Amino acid sequence: MKVLHTADIHLREYGDERWLTLQELVDIGRKEKIGLFAISGDLFNEGINAENLRPKIRELFSDNDFPIVLIPGNHDANSYAPGQYFGKDTHVIRDIEQPFEQGEVRVWGIPFEEIESNALLSKLRSLETKLMSDKVNILLYHGELLSTFFSFSRFDLGDEGVERYMPVKLEYFDNLNIQYVLAGHFHTKFEVLTLWNGWYFIYPGSPIAITSREVGQRKVNLFEVGKPPNEYLLDTPHYQELIIRLDPFDNKSPVKKLADCLVDLHPEAMIILSILGYVSGEAIGMNEVELKKEVDAISTTKKVVKLNYEVSDIRQILEDDLFKRFMTKLEQLEVTPEKKIEMRDIAIKAMIEVRQ
Repeated sequence: MKVLHTADIHLREYGDERWLTLQELVDIGRKEKIGLFAISGDLFNEGINAENLRPKIRELFSDNDFPIVLIPGNHDANSYAPGQYFGKDTHVIRDIEQPFEQGEVRVWGIPFEEIESNALLSKLRSLETKLMSDKVNILLYHGELLSTFFSFSRFDLGDEGVERYMPVKLEYFDNLNIQYVLAGHFHTKFEVLTLWNGWYFIYPGSPIAITSREVGQRKVNLFEVGKPPNEYLLDTPHYQELIIRLDPFDNKSPVKKLADCLVDLHPEAMIILSILGYVSGEAIGMNEVELKKEVDAISTTKKVVKLNYEVSDIRQILEDDLFKRFMTKLEQLEVTPEKKIEMRDIAIKAMIEVRQ
């Protein structure tokens, strides 16, 4: 059986990019003939979004060829009151001791609540005698993994502030007959860790960029039960960092260099662009004002959402006799090309400061 696993879609409005991403995931489920679609928390951004979108969710989550199993996350913890209907194919796990069964798997879930590590450990240990080996046991979890093998910053969790949410450690799963922990809450990237029994703990990352910290093409976890997790690339909106360093001794036009770098980017990439370095205005045939206008014109034709522009025209320094003598001596040094560029740029920066 194939399982599609995602989390942290943070739905807000019908028809926006996040909604279209969820539609794409359902379409992928049909195309890949999955047997289960697992959403590990934060399907909605907040409770009001869940209430407003529930009629549309019912349509999307009905008459599919697979069940959709989900748990509440910290953003939508109060969005799934008992008795509420979210679609014919939808199963909300509201109790850790009431799993959902489908084919060869038994899906358990830990609904989000504000508890500390020790209380969460007790909940997990309550499953010890219930995790039978007649099926593959999958656990849905939404929270923060505390592990020396897994390093992240607070920024990797989205806009969550400093509060910890249902923190666990990998050793909490020791001696539990769980083959997959399908997790949510960690936004930035696809991450896989190994459990004590050789099976897997997986964060898929958010399937669409929620903040500018979600850099790079987004992914979901699409795997065959009994096999390792598998990254599945999505064509959804995401941020992409692009850094262009200009060299005053490079004969290539900086405008052409920028245009070439933008050509092969993913069409859904929202670009965080940094242009840094030095140019010779005489060599490129334009001054700083004219170059910035060209850069702005190119940027408007692409999805450049943020521009960090730190470029200086150093034509006068390049013609300075002192700098020329420095460059002659630099060329005679037996150091790497990278070291020469580093030393050259230090000299340029020093001469700019002297001239100011």
